[in-house]
Amino acid sequence: MDTTEIFKAYDVRGTYPDQIDERLARAVGSAFATFAGTARIVVARDMRPSGEALCEAFSDGVRACGVEVTDLGLASTDFLYFATGHLDAPGAMFTASHNPAQYNGIKLCLAGAKPIGVESGLVEIEAMTNTFYLQPATGAPAAKATMDLMDEWVAHVHSFVDVSVLRRLRIVADTANGMGGFIAPKVFAALPFEVEILFEELDGTFPNHPADPLNPDNLRDLQARVLETGADIGLAFDGDADRVFLIDERAQPISGSTTTAMVAAAMLARSPGATVLYNAICSKSVPEVIAECGGVGVRTRVGHSYIKQTMAETGAVFGGEHSGHYYYRDNYRADSGIITALIVLELMSNASVPLSALTAPFERYADSGEINTKVEDPAATVSSIAATLKARGVSVDELDGLSVDYGTWWFNLRPSNTEPLLRLNVEAADPDDCRRRVAEVLDMIKGA
Repeated sequence: MDTTEIFKAYDVRGTYPDQIDERLARAVGSAFATFAGTARIVVARDMRPSGEALCEAFSDGVRACGVEVTDLGLASTDFLYFATGHLDAPGAMFTASHNPAQYNGIKLCLAGAKPIGVESGLVEIEAMTNTFYLQPATGAPAAKATMDLMDEWVAHVHSFVDVSVLRRLRIVADTANGMGGFIAPKVFAALPFEVEILFEELDGTFPNHPADPLNPDNLRDLQARVLETGADIGLAFDGDADRVFLIDERAQPISGSTTTAMVAAAMLARSPGATVLYNAICSKSVPEVIAECGGVGVRTRVGHSYIKQTMAETGAVFGGEHSGHYYYRDNYRADSGIITALIVLELMSNASVPLSALTAPFERYADSGEINTKVEDPAATVSSIAATLKARGVSVDELDGLSVDYGTWWFNLRPSNTEPLLRLNVEAADPDDCRRRVAEVLDMIKGA
């Protein structure tokens, strides 16, 4: 069994049933149970058709190693992370996030949502998976139980805001037939909002549009409905609902960096002087806002395992990624789309101004968005460009790929963790300069 294609930097992911099937899931379950070394493991799944069978097989593999399984059933990824903290047990979430219907995968974490990635156990789990794939565990099955933690989860989400200040806002949420359609109605049920949910039905074949809000095409239904109904805000969730993207009342998308800066300011108002994390592709506006609000900004690599580890090391109260992941110290340092949505709704309730006015102070630069270029050897291309720039006397930052700051503009160039692609992000003072700088860096890539 060749697992190199499906064990990624942060999770296990591939197509079903050719790359990931029940036999593999069972082997991963036994490997994870052995690695974790605990008496119980919590499992949950999203709405994908293959999820139930894969989760059941994984659970069988766990139980064959003498470890009990607590099954939450259908859940968002942030709900599973909460459960691992609430129950003090490792967890496994069956999801492929924003990927198309034929994909599925497993996000693994230790108790308290402690991340597992290639540098924190996933390599060892992969090696054991191959062993258990060839020779399955055959111990007497340990117990399996189901558990409903929805009320506890909703109360936890509500604890991040003062629900008494929330006012009647009109919300349209596009959940893209994903787990947001399961979670959002329960979180919003007792709150004074007028909520319309697009594509609420759970359907892992994604009959309306892909559950990937990073692609602007997938925001069109939400944007149209916000304008049609005069909504105050649009919320776009990805498939497993751990990410959220905001649409203002004019139907304009709000970048992940702007949301990071806005939520950072709110968190620092509650925790003066605290540390806030932001990743290597966030706008310059984010560290500026953190400093203006009296916080300590710490720049990190892209990716949840790096951010969660840095949060643990620094005690950071909050961390944000340009890609729509937002992490909270008081959420076991895990990311949550619905918590972020609620914090923004509290800000809107207190400000009594449109969302576009609320975000305006944080929108200071023009950015390119992420531009992907297919190359034969992404790492070698980045190294070649870095060497060329160093030879010219340019100062480069290699925390995560290659970052170069020219003062009036900057770029980051990173190899993809999963594909032969280079991911480019450029930011400049205005759109025209941003376009020129994008062309400049793309020429560097072609010439490398």
